[in-house]
Amino acid sequence: MKKIGVILAGCGYIDGAEIQEAVLTLLAIEKSGAEAVCFAPDIPQHHVVNHLTGQPVPGESRNVLVESARIARGNISDLKKLDPAKLDALVLPGGFGAAKNLCDYAFKGAGCNVNPDVAAAVRAFFDAGKPLGFMCISPVIAAKVLGVEEIELTIGDDQSTADDIESLGARHVPCPVWNTVVAKHKKVVSTPAYMLGPGIAEVWKGIEKLVGEVLESV
Repeated sequence: MKKIGVILAGCGYIDGAEIQEAVLTLLAIEKSGAEAVCFAPDIPQHHVVNHLTGQPVPGESRNVLVESARIARGNISDLKKLDPAKLDALVLPGGFGAAKNLCDYAFKGAGCNVNPDVAAAVRAFFDAGKPLGFMCISPVIAAKVLGVEEIELTIGDDQSTADDIESLGARHVPCPVWNTVVAKHKKVVSTPAYMLGPGIAEVWKGIEKLVGEVLESV
């Protein structure tokens, strides 16, 4: 059975992983006959946001790995334990946590830094010729780590983010939510997901397509 690594960024779209994207990713992987293997960095979240009010919670702290375990039903490991040799592909769902916890794009734009363990994992899979999938805002991580490879990526049609992706050396390709952009010779797949929405049914179409194309490249 093919094993697909999934890197989560917490739990909740404003301060962690986008829960629907993450769950749909796990569903698509299982429906495809593969096994999802979840990881998250064992680090504090940038901040905690009350998802009812949309406001940060002063003085509250949560851990990215512990929060991600909510989505993975506890079946998750510290990202430092990820061994690319034991996995066939790697997928990164989105959510603001990808831009706040896995990197700091939300605060520094194209000048962002990527968490070293996230960057090492992405680079290791790419160098090994293993497929990578990025959705929602997580393609900015691909651009930062792999932009020198001149890969094609999409975040949908947000011009400012597209400009940042291109400034990092990647090429942005506009894309509807139900579709993907595949850099086939580079084995990198991306889809807009909730960068476009409008809802879970449409987001599912793009995520299912992304997972299928990732598995086709294994």
